[in-house]
Amino acid sequence: MAVKDADFKILSDNRQAGHNYFLMERFEAGMVLTGTEVKAARAGKVQLKEAYATVEKNEAWLVNAHISQYAYGNRENHPPVRNRKLLLHRKEIDKLLGKSARKACR
Repeated sequence: MAVKDADFKILSDNRQAGHNYFLMERFEAGMVLTGTEVKAARAGKVQLKEAYATVEKNEAWLVNAHISQYAYGNRENHPPVRNRKLLLHRKEIDKLLGKSARKACR
């Protein structure tokens, strides 16, 4: 049986951030989504243009990400812009906390 090159699909990427900022590190993270958000994301309706990540109470959050409402969703559809929890390893979150604390002290 042949092995596929990629077992996962990148749903969205903020390419403009690479032009506007110097990216020192990249993190691969999961996201906590509701049912209609998953369907809209698989359809490619994710926009990360003004989104950023923050760490609050030892948890990583994605702020200002826009996931359009699912076209076939009913009254259970999700709000397009809301804070979404990022799923990172504890070491990665601690690393981000350390860098932000060091930056705040300057």
